[in-house]
Amino acid sequence: MANMLKDKVVLVTGAGGGIGREMALLAAREGAKVVVNDLGGAVDGEGSGSATAAEKVCEEIKAAGGHAVPNGDSVSDPAGAERMVKAAVENFGRIDGVINNAGILRDRIFHRMSHMDWKMVIDVHLNGSFNTSRAAANYFKEQKSGAFVHFTSTSGLVGNFGQANYSAAKMGIIGLSRSIALDMAAFNVRSNCISPFAWTRMIGTIPADTDAQKARLERSKKMTPAKIAPMAVYLLSDSAQEQGISSQIFGVRMNEIMLFNANRPVRSVHNSEGWTLEDIAEHAVPSMKPYFTDLKRSPEYFTWDPI
Repeated sequence: MANMLKDKVVLVTGAGGGIGREMALLAAREGAKVVVNDLGGAVDGEGSGSATAAEKVCEEIKAAGGHAVPNGDSVSDPAGAERMVKAAVENFGRIDGVINNAGILRDRIFHRMSHMDWKMVIDVHLNGSFNTSRAAANYFKEQKSGAFVHFTSTSGLVGNFGQANYSAAKMGIIGLSRSIALDMAAFNVRSNCISPFAWTRMIGTIPADTDAQKARLERSKKMTPAKIAPMAVYLLSDSAQEQGISSQIFGVRMNEIMLFNANRPVRSVHNSEGWTLEDIAEHAVPSMKPYFTDLKRSPEYFTWDPI
């Protein structure tokens, strides 16, 4: 089943390095024409204006016989997102898939997190995913086909220290993806999420002060960005369309692919006379407490070595 993206045109954001680069390269190898977006900024979102990373990836794609154009806009700018999609249409005639991968980190323990830390991360991850998706949506609607792949994180799905901004953005992306899947199903447009486990430039900025943290980072180094690319690229394919894959949350960890559940009720209690505070304390909470979600963080939950 080679060339699974033959004749498709794909936008990959944050594709100058790491996971984004691997997805752009694989999409091109599978026959897609690729818009390689990268702002060229630092991990914390500071700095911009250098399209060098995106241009280098395009050169790699072209050297291998593929087709690609670079873009240096920021996903946090709605006009920039529109330019990315227009670059696809103007250079290659259409747009078939969007991979929302661009991201930054500004980690702070919550009581030290600034409003700027919060705003910048939300702007890139959540608003950025909306901006690029919205820019492509009308094209998808008119052609009655298209696929979105958004990147979420176990920092949101499970939880982590010092990442309230990042976790909130990544959980927001889950809601965004499901809403797109529901709203655009009538036009054969699909939307899915991937939670990646991989050693990237962003992961390399996470502090490692304890032996356990250092051991975790060493395990992370085994999980290369190339391991994430196949699932993301597959979700853009006609095969994924035929299998009806939409509104799902996948995890990719080394050679494992996981399926995450969505939030649904796990227990309910009823009182025909209504609830008093005392009744809640005596009956409701004891009935529901066995089903409470614990305070484990992502590193404490995914404890097994990458396989």
